Amino acid sequence: MDWRRHWAGRERYTVFVGSYRQAEIDRCIAHWHEDPQRPHRLHIIAIADGPLPGFERIAQQESAITVDLLHAPMLAALAQLQARIDAVSIDDFDDADVPRALARLLARDAVLQAPALAPAQWQALAASGWIDDGGTLRFASRKPMPPAAPVPVRRALVIGAGLAGAAICERLCTRGWQVTLVERRPAAAMEASGNLAGIGMPLLSKDDNRASRLSRAAFMYADAYWRRLGGVGVGGAIEGDHCGVLLAARDEQHAALQRAIAAANKLPAAYAEWFDAEQAASRFGAVAPHGAWLFPQGGWIRPASAVAAMLAACGANLTTHFGVGDVHLLKTDEGWTACTADNRTIASAPTVIVASGGGAIAQTAALPLDRVRGQVTHLAAGMAPDLGFVLCREAYLTPAAGGIASAGATYDDDADPALRQSSQDQNLAHLRSMVADDSVAREAPLAGRVGFRAVAPDRLPMVGAVPEPDFDLGAERLRDLPRQPGVYALLGYASRGLTWAPLAAELLAASLEHEPLPVEAELAAALDPGRFMLRARRGKAGGLR
Repeated sequence: MDWRRHWAGRERYTVFVGSYRQAEIDRCIAHWHEDPQRPHRLHIIAIADGPLPGFERIAQQESAITVDLLHAPMLAALAQLQARIDAVSIDDFDDADVPRALARLLARDAVLQAPALAPAQWQALAASGWIDDGGTLRFASRKPMPPAAPVPVRRALVIGAGLAGAAICERLCTRGWQVTLVERRPAAAMEASGNLAGIGMPLLSKDDNRASRLSRAAFMYADAYWRRLGGVGVGGAIEGDHCGVLLAARDEQHAALQRAIAAANKLPAAYAEWFDAEQAASRFGAVAPHGAWLFPQGGWIRPASAVAAMLAACGANLTTHFGVGDVHLLKTDEGWTACTADNRTIASAPTVIVASGGGAIAQTAALPLDRVRGQVTHLAAGMAPDLGFVLCREAYLTPAAGGIASAGATYDDDADPALRQSSQDQNLAHLRSMVADDSVAREAPLAGRVGFRAVAPDRLPMVGAVPEPDFDLGAERLRDLPRQPGVYALLGYASRGLTWAPLAAELLAASLEHEPLPVEAELAAALDPGRFMLRARRGKAGGLR
């Protein structure tokens, strides 16, 4: 179908394709390019087979075009999709509940292309609200989706210039927002994002639980995101290396669990490959005596270089204020004003996004975040083995970059910002155990860096609107929670900021713009900052609805 007659004058247009065909997607994009009355943004969502289940957002050359591939059966995908669909192209479906599930997502007067449906399938669609309107198949249900919510004024304050803050600046500026970034330190990436190396790899589980599914979505999105920003490694915009990450089993019991995960999930080797003890010993030597996972797309990145690339991509839409010290927020008629400790005004905007890690902001103080100390040890080249990949077990070891390898990091329950020998000794003990060489780094001087991670009780980030600290006892669902108007959080990335930051920022930006979300509804809910308040009121840990 040529959608041009239907989309003229619209700000955004969302097309649902029931069966992924690249030619059809290319044709829709070509129509968008050719039409001077095209919508500002085009979003295409397609059901596709894939090696890994879940939603996959595919980066396009033009930021105004988004393609989502839903790797799931159609009915299951529709049940988890959060979108407002303007047009549908469908040639088959095998579940009688598909028309009703689709109708839940349709805008009034959505149009349909369905030339190959059987009569019974068309009758099922007609029963859900489709009519033939002079040759155009149009959705005319008596109960359409409510009118689209207005997009907020596209101006935002972002508090915190680490990975989380830089990523949301880039995602919003790309969408045309004017963003003001406020950072208490003299420059960006001076807190936990200032480490020399951060690691990117997914989590795995036997039952492919929420944490694993979220981690997979974030890892895959981040990999494409860094490439789009200019790439990682020699000649790239970001310092690092897709050298692979080897996650070695700790012992035989741990290896047995990993074998069960490998057997249950049948993961493609390009994503994660399990090597049993004999295979691992042959390929990786003494560092994996019990077996190991290889994540070939994983590796390391210097976080500050990623922050710099993201901020550079913002262009003229970004204004920065560094070195302002501790800030607080005041509610105003316009929205929110960021002020210094002595009440000097920094900037104002209707929307504020708190991405300051463990930094104290009154509006997010009720969120359950622990500030966890992490000391990394720096080793001069030659003091640790050069494995050619990142090694992880109880700790991690990165390849040397700029003459320095990073080993660590500790998880300490204190606020000491200074390097200390006891933490270095812990890091080195783990390192020697991992590489099976008790002589490694015996003469290493005390060198490294201390950073503080913000960690939520379930180790998942907090992404979305910040709830009011107090709410009515009758609130039982996330959608019932009252929210602080215009206040959003990007917090709790723990030690996985490089993995979480791009997808979390995309999720929040899409939510603010009322676009289709890049992950399943269940997974978006698992990141909602209000989840802990509901759990506390219920007196149990779980059961989000």
